[in-house]
Amino acid sequence: MVETHDIVRPPAELSAALAVLGSATASAELSRMGIRSAFIQGPVTVTPGMRVAGPALTLQFLPKREDLYPADEYAEPEKQLHRHVMYHAQAGDVIVVDARGDMSSGVFGEMMLTYFKGRGGAGVVVDGCLRDVGEARKLGLGLWIRGATPNFHAQTGIVPAAVNVPVACGGTLVEPGDIVVADDDGAVVVPVKLAPALVAAAQEHAEWEEFSRIRLAEGGDLRRYYPLSDDARAEYERWRADQGED
Repeated sequence: MVETHDIVRPPAELSAALAVLGSATASAELSRMGIRSAFIQGPVTVTPGMRVAGPALTLQFLPKREDLYPADEYAEPEKQLHRHVMYHAQAGDVIVVDARGDMSSGVFGEMMLTYFKGRGGAGVVVDGCLRDVGEARKLGLGLWIRGATPNFHAQTGIVPAAVNVPVACGGTLVEPGDIVVADDDGAVVVPVKLAPALVAAAQEHAEWEEFSRIRLAEGGDLRRYYPLSDDARAEYERWRADQGED
């Protein structure tokens, strides 16, 4: 039987805080912290309105070589590493798949995703395709993919090759255990060591943005309120103090 290793999961409260912030805020704050782009380009949501944040279980695909992989997908199921990434699934996990941008092979289908949901999985990000997408949408998982296909995972030109190793998904490095934040804007990878500082900075940013949003809705000057100008800082601090009194 194939053996694969599990990931080290960050504290659940970090993932919960990042889920509240969302991918756009995470991307912007990471940029300010020196991470040029943590955005996984290519996969888009097929489950609008879903927002997840959780540790990454990673799955790597490589080009298929027929002498190294069984032609019959059911002949030796336990050699299929796309199954093994799911064996490690815990509540809140997000599976991230480097499927090489392939548009012909469906990495997972309804049955595999049903199992993942039953294990408490939160979402799947695939630089490639899923199959049974219509049924998969009904499961309550967040799904970010390049497209759909009727083909099974190794039917055409790629095969699963490694579980819980660093992968390049959509041109972005994902380490096993990184926190993936995904919503309608896409998926962003947050390095665990940067997550606490990111959350602290983003929460302060969110507060002044809420103040600015109120003032702009009232017809306030964009130059004064977005971004928050030094001239408006005292006004913001008074507003913030008033909020704390409620």
